[in-house]
Amino acid sequence: MKRWKKQAGMLLGSALLGTSLLVLPAGRAEAVDAWAVAAQSLGVLAAYKSSLASILAMGNDVNAQVASARQDRQENGLDDNEHDVRIVNKVMQQLVTQGRYVLKANSLPFIWGVNNSNEFNASCFPTDYISINRALVRGLECDEDELAAVLGHEMTHGIEQHSARNYAKAVAQYYGMSFLNMDAGLMDWNKLNALASYSIAKNVTLPTEYEADEGGFYIMTSAGFNPGGPAAAMYRMAYYLTYETKNVLEYQDLDEKNKNQENFSDHPETELREQRLAKMMSDYGCGHVTVKDRKTVLIDGQELLTADWTRDDYDNTVENAYYTAGGLAKAFHDYDSPDAWNFRPDGEGGVDFLDDSRVYAVLRDAVRSRGLGSKLEQMVRAAYAGEAQSGARAAMKQEEAQREASFAAVQQDVQAADAKAVKKMRENGDAYSDYGMGRQALWEFSRVFASKNMDDEAESYVMRGRAKAVEGDYAGALADANRGVALDGKNAYNFLNRADIYRMAGNREAALSDCASAKKVDAENPFSYLISAEIEDEQGNKDAALKEYQAFYKLRPAAFRRIPPEYLQKISAKDYKTWQKEKAEQDKKKAEARDKARKAKK
Repeated sequence: MKRWKKQAGMLLGSALLGTSLLVLPAGRAEAVDAWAVAAQSLGVLAAYKSSLASILAMGNDVNAQVASARQDRQENGLDDNEHDVRIVNKVMQQLVTQGRYVLKANSLPFIWGVNNSNEFNASCFPTDYISINRALVRGLECDEDELAAVLGHEMTHGIEQHSARNYAKAVAQYYGMSFLNMDAGLMDWNKLNALASYSIAKNVTLPTEYEADEGGFYIMTSAGFNPGGPAAAMYRMAYYLTYETKNVLEYQDLDEKNKNQENFSDHPETELREQRLAKMMSDYGCGHVTVKDRKTVLIDGQELLTADWTRDDYDNTVENAYYTAGGLAKAFHDYDSPDAWNFRPDGEGGVDFLDDSRVYAVLRDAVRSRGLGSKLEQMVRAAYAGEAQSGARAAMKQEEAQREASFAAVQQDVQAADAKAVKKMRENGDAYSDYGMGRQALWEFSRVFASKNMDDEAESYVMRGRAKAVEGDYAGALADANRGVALDGKNAYNFLNRADIYRMAGNREAALSDCASAKKVDAENPFSYLISAEIEDEQGNKDAALKEYQAFYKLRPAAFRRIPPEYLQKISAKDYKTWQKEKAEQDKKKAEARDKARKAKK
């Protein structure tokens, strides 16, 4: 149940607030690292801390997260292609539920949406809302592994809170350079602005892009996607930006000389990213698998096969090479012996292996079509035989143990969060319930109950019960709510939350009874009267509903918009006229939007 308090205004949509996959290049300048200078200035350091605190607070506010999604829809529209949305939802669900990561105590669970923008891009807001452009989904041909790489990249931006930290550093760096220039008068302000923008791109944002590439790789591989997907995505991205994009600002020059020139881009060059991600794929598979010249797949330096294209409309040789190698890398990573590969006769004189999982499909097709099953088995067994001497598997497992240790450390910090932070988790969970987002609400409450410093056990139980009711688990909801009310019957909100559960379950009489109990505990709580009024109205008891709405209005006259117009007209003629005026303005805007949409279609 949302507490009655004024919500602070939210700053959303600034380019500085969304950490994105692709940022377009601008002019050129010489590099300078002003961050170290800026951070040493007390005033600038204060600006950094203030900016960081503000953005982190927004990133931990459910209302801001929902507003992020709403703004994305309003500005870019929704992708109306069901296939696009279904694929993205499938990939994101797999990443979110199966990927290995830990969100900080002041972070929200991820939500996402596919908009209708024709720019090749995706971005993560500070609120952990991930915006995916239609053009990116189409540009990557709805490929699940490539999308997983991009979306894992964006998730890492959210996990590490890059948007908030980069924005705060950018503010501090710009102010620091401005202060220096005011003192020394070294250059005009236009040049200073260009220099500051360049320095921010190279010294603040660029390093986090490498971090996001790496983090995204391990999220998507831990979720079961093909380890070759990230390198394939970088190649596909470069191909799209060079040969397919119709947006001149996205165009990537083929000229190698231009590639080597400095620019304002805060993202690494795609070919370099491809090479780094291909190396991660190799390391993931104990170093056994590499791709030579973007087409030849090697195991311990020996050629297994050379990939070929399998499409008529596009040369996908490079992607096939990475997916073949990625399938091998995944198997080498997941299995500690060659026997687990399940090499077996295929019934046609050849050798089959592994299973029919999607991530192995390209590998198995390539080997089967070339009759290389027996050769692959020999190479795989030889690779495992050499691991004792090379120590490759031990090194891979040691790296994984280090990552797990870092996850455990963050998890311990979350569980040890102070009572204020835990209260915010509980409030976020309740806010998700207000929006009907039960899954996200239960995620927040799982952290509340795992914490060592829960500040209000009774309220936590009742609020978790309400979240369960949102998900349709009424029995579990009432079990939690009853326990919470038994623990603390002096908190009116415990009765009101249980009333909401009864209401969702269809037991209006029990809900009204709990509202009456809440009034006895706190006669000044407006929600007791508001919920009672809504229930009486649902039951057709107009007189009783009017009486409850009148009591609600008396306590909170500024909230008259919560009262249906048929009742508001009888309670306050002045506020009813205000409502009529606002409705007319809204209807006018909607009509204008419809006309604009119709003209756009023509």
